[in-house]
Amino acid sequence: MAEIIDGKSVAAEVVAGVKKSVAELAAKGVQPGLAVVIVGEDPASQVYVANKSRTAKECGFHSVQHTLAAETSEAELVALVERLNADPAIHGILVQLPLPAHIDAGRIIQTIAPDKDVDGFHFINVGKLATGEIETALVPCTPFGSMLLIERRHGKDLSGLSAVVVGRSNIVGKPMANLLLAANATVTIAHSRTKDLPALCRTADILVAAVGRPEIVRGDWVKPGATVIDVGINRVPAPEKGEGRAKLVGDVAYAEAERLAGAITPVPGGVGPMTIAMLMANTLVSASRHAGVGRQAF
Repeated sequence: MAEIIDGKSVAAEVVAGVKKSVAELAAKGVQPGLAVVIVGEDPASQVYVANKSRTAKECGFHSVQHTLAAETSEAELVALVERLNADPAIHGILVQLPLPAHIDAGRIIQTIAPDKDVDGFHFINVGKLATGEIETALVPCTPFGSMLLIERRHGKDLSGLSAVVVGRSNIVGKPMANLLLAANATVTIAHSRTKDLPALCRTADILVAAVGRPEIVRGDWVKPGATVIDVGINRVPAPEKGEGRAKLVGDVAYAEAERLAGAITPVPGGVGPMTIAMLMANTLVSASRHAGVGRQAF
């Protein structure tokens, strides 16, 4: 049976490290500031934002939340982001996605100052990550957290290991591949149009599933002993729990994959907790840079 990679435990370690560093910054008169912006009333977004704001306060951050009506115009949102860019008390700006259809999410993301872009989505941070300038980039939180889980098992140097990333999104798949490349892994990005996807997955010493399809990766796709990182969070019907009930599953058929994998992240409790923890880490990194303090390590 596979080793279960406990994302909750690692995330708690990261948050504890952030809290310690926040106390050290406070002694120098610096308090990290995080502004979270949500537009509309999407239930899932409301939960995510509440969790982010709560964790920020627990870390000792100056935490600000802007909750805007769904009919807020794009110009109004741009103006808010520009005010936050200019606010010296704010070191991290996060605009919760998805945005209402009438707002161009791309324009909003590119309006955020790159050095306050704690989601790591601005073209400047994307370009730095793609060219290996990770030390000066802000890295997207989910790949950042996934990479930390991989490092806990394999170390920082992945030389000689084959990695397959299933999914090519700008948010997870592509930055995940760049992080693995920077750590010297041999990386393949796969997706729904990849020829013989199961066979390709079986070559992976490290298999990252980030495609957003419930249990698409079956157990017999996993190389014996492989490390499996399941980024997917999918809500599916659970009639066994009662009529109308649902449960969370990943992109990997966990019960099947666990029999072959050397290590695997569960859903929930794997990558999910790491995402918020790394958001806190990115905000701390940004605040440290603004204060002229050395980069924090996680």
